[in-house]
Amino acid sequence: MRSLQETLEKDRRFKASEEQLMHFYEQMLLIRRFEEKAGQLYGLGLIGGFCHLYIGQEAVAIGLQSALDNDRDSVITGYRDHGHMLAYGIDPNIIMAELTGRAAGISKGKGGSMHMFSTEHKFYGGHGIVGAQVALGGGLALAHQYNDDGGLCLAYFGDGAANQGQVYETMNMAALWNLPIVFVVENNQYAMGTSVKRSSAETEFYRRGTAFRIPGMDVNGMDVLEVRQAAEIAFKHVREGNGPVLMECNTYRYRGHSMSDPAKYRTREEVQGQREKNDPIERAKKDLADAGIEEDKLKEIDKEIRARIAEAADFAESSPEPEPAELYTDVLVEEY
Repeated sequence: MRSLQETLEKDRRFKASEEQLMHFYEQMLLIRRFEEKAGQLYGLGLIGGFCHLYIGQEAVAIGLQSALDNDRDSVITGYRDHGHMLAYGIDPNIIMAELTGRAAGISKGKGGSMHMFSTEHKFYGGHGIVGAQVALGGGLALAHQYNDDGGLCLAYFGDGAANQGQVYETMNMAALWNLPIVFVVENNQYAMGTSVKRSSAETEFYRRGTAFRIPGMDVNGMDVLEVRQAAEIAFKHVREGNGPVLMECNTYRYRGHSMSDPAKYRTREEVQGQREKNDPIERAKKDLADAGIEEDKLKEIDKEIRARIAEAADFAESSPEPEPAELYTDVLVEEY
């Protein structure tokens, strides 16, 4: 039960090439700048409904999804989903267009922030019901097994969803049927606004698969190289036919649960301390500096990414809204 954790503890950080590390840095920075812009557009009233930002958690999505086989593997997540889509390399234009409810969006403007979807990229949402995506992830894993396609399902959920009954029903079935799935708890410490210590009797979530004989991994979700190393270990275990893995990525969101959350349940000093001492992008930046990459080059990358995100925002704002007839499409799989 501890074999995967012991393997990680022997060597916690992925040996990334300079090119790989630069790619991780650029992708995390893209998510950060995208989410900052999304927050601005929400404040201007251009994004409606709920909007849950991924700022602070970028290392989890990039570390894990950079290790996937995009031709075979599937991903499913909750409603804090923009970062996961960007980690897939999906065009920021169509993601921003979806956020603003435009016809050019990846779900034709009908899904918005919480319900993005792309069967082309094997990204199955974006789900608003807390924990529901885990059970659907079990179904995706069963499909991989049934079709014998060699793929696995990466099923994300948060520390709040970790107390949902359907999560454990899915774990039981996944272990019983030896399904190719990696359960990932993105533990950002506060769920919707209640700290882990106040809501969970067992706060070390990676241990929660023990009852189903699912090995757990405790991972620093603020270090992209540690997340990638954990992904290498977990994915290998699953691909070799050994059944599911439960991974806990300890991370921290800098903003509130959603844009409407003032986050009064924690101090500004706590958040600032995380930003100053534990930021995943700054950690990657230091690794690049240690590798001899000059500060000017990193500043130029940031400038280019800011321009790219401004372009995405302009595209979204100038794109038309869906035609009223779109309300009647995509309701059923087939027409009747």
